[in-house]
This record gives sequence, C-alpha cells and structure tokens, in this order.
Amino acid sequence: MKVLVAMSGGVDSSMAAALLVEQGHDVTGVHLKMADTPSGLPGKGCCTLDDARDARRVADRLDIAFAVWDFSAVFAERVVDDFVSEYQSGRTPNPCVRCNERVKYAALLDRARAVGFGALATGHHVRLRRDADGTAHLWRAADPDKDQTYVLYMADQRQLAATLWPVGEHHKSSLRAMAAERGLLTAAKPDSHDICFIPDGDLAGFLRPRLGQRAGTFIGPDGQTLGSHEGAYRFTVGQRRGLGLSGRRQPLYVTAIDGQQVHVGGREQLRSSRLLATGMSWIAGHPPASGGVTAQVRYRGRPLPCEIDLNGEVADVQFSNDEPEGVAPGQAVVFYEGQECLGGGTITRSWSQTSAASA
Repeated sequence: MKVLVAMSGGVDSSMAAALLVEQGHDVTGVHLKMADTPSGLPGKGCCTLDDARDARRVADRLDIAFAVWDFSAVFAERVVDDFVSEYQSGRTPNPCVRCNERVKYAALLDRARAVGFGALATGHHVRLRRDADGTAHLWRAADPDKDQTYVLYMADQRQLAATLWPVGEHHKSSLRAMAAERGLLTAAKPDSHDICFIPDGDLAGFLRPRLGQRAGTFIGPDGQTLGSHEGAYRFTVGQRRGLGLSGRRQPLYVTAIDGQQVHVGGREQLRSSRLLATGMSWIAGHPPASGGVTAQVRYRGRPLPCEIDLNGEVADVQFSNDEPEGVAPGQAVVFYEGQECLGGGTITRSWSQTSAASA
C-alpha cells in the first residue's frame, strides 16, 4: 500500500516509518512545518528545524521519499488562535487534542488521501483492532505510560479505515532499542514535552501580549476576597503554585474561574461529582449501549466509573464513588470500556463543593 508517514523527527514516527517499510509498504515521509519553534531546546521536538533535519536523515537511512509540508497557517488558525480564545473565555484548552482533531491527524489525512495515498501513519501510541466487517476499534497502547488515545478520541470510522499506527503495539523502551538496531539517529532522542508553540513553557508570557493585563480578584471558599491578580487567563482549575496566596492555614487551589474572578479553596473542593460535555464524538458512530464505562478528564488522569445521560451532542456525566479532581472546562472528557476508547467531548461545566464551579 502507498502510505504517507508523518515524521516529526522523533523516535516514534521514525520507527513507524521503519516498520511499515519492513512490512512491504510503499512509504513516503512528510514533516509538517507548523510552529516556528527555536532549535536546540531539549524536549521540544516536533516543530524545529533540527527536527525536520532529523526526520529527513531517517528517511534517507530508510531510503524513502521525503517532503516538508507547510501547515503553519492552518495550525495558527485552528490551534493557536483557538488556544488564545479559550483562555480569554476562562477555559483551559488542550492544544494537543485540537491539533490532532484539526491539523496533525484530520487535515493531514484528508490531504494524504487527496494526493493519492492509501493510508496515513503516525507515531501515536495507540492500537487499532478491526472486525471482520472492517469496523475499527481504538485501543490503548501496549505501553500504558505512553498511551495517546485521549488525544484521538474524535477519530471516526472513515478516518480509521485509512490509518495505520504501528508503534502502539510496542513499549517505548523496545522502540528505542529497535531504532538503535536499525541505525536511526533518533533512537536516543528525548521525547517532546509541553506545548510546541510555547517552547520556553511560559504560558503567562505567551498570553500576556495577546490578552493584555486584566485585573481581577481571588475569591475564597466563603466568598471573601483574598487578593488580586493581573489576568484570570494565567490560571487553571487545579493549579496550586504561582497564586501568590502563601501563608494560609491550608494550601489553596484554583477551583473555578468566573470571568476575572478566580475561586480558590482546599483540595477537597476540587472533586467533581458531575460534569457536562458538548460536541460528543463516538468512534463507532453511536454511543455505547451498555454500562461499564469509565471517563478520563485529563491526559494522564485515571479513568473513573461513570454514568452517561445523553441529550443530542451534550453528555451529562455523573460519578458516584470515585470523583475526579480538577475538572477544567475546555479540557476533554474521554470514555473507555476496558482498554477500548469509545469517544468523548469537551467539558463545559462541572459541579463540585464550590458553588462557583456550577456557575
């Protein structure tokens, strides 16, 4: 099959290309130019000039065709602008979810198919299972510490029919060993971390020139004003450090954001018994028919038993015994049945022990 492999310049996408070549596919590598990230920053791999060079060297080693496609304009519009807008609205976006939904997976797959490729492959740590009738199921990766199903919950059957994810069957340590055996220069390259378009990790510094100074107040559990801040966009639900509210009897966490009011409270007030999510997407094309479903509200969060009440594209999710902490509007809630990812949506509201959280 003629396969386009998205090559970020890291070991996972390098091995995706290598494995597919060894399986006999006609492989072409492509590196996406998205964010202008400076070179030489450890742990920021995927968008620098160094990463593009590494991807090209791996392609040369594998003796496959290679190209660089400029997706910077669509990335800025669909991911970066959305990121800023969400923070402006008091929500906490997940740019990796948006990038896969709108650029790195969805848009790239559409372009790959349009120019004649039979499938797209990436280095995501997920597994695909297919029924005899072709129905695809998205499963967690063999390496639970690297699982990325959370950021691909929006994939549909049309997309999965033309997708290959070969590295999800392997543990990361095995992939590095396999890359070294094949002489790939990315074998020992550090994993990418943080947000690719904020290479220094300074979120407030990135948002400040775009959103300006917006004075607001910290509100305590009893409604009292505890202090002031220069912009609610600098905070997210669950945050403890950097509040400037030290010297209290107990540690304070951000429990809710309402306009320029940042509500804070004890850790016990971070637990949510209920949330609403919208924009629901189901991998099978329909919601699960039975119970036994768990929900995950953070990329590295624990999946917790839940009950789902659906009304169109809105899901009312309730937790009974084990409640998630730090449920932040703008983040994704993703549903699982065992190891299988069923789908998910975007959190819009949650209920906890702070009245502001249900506002």
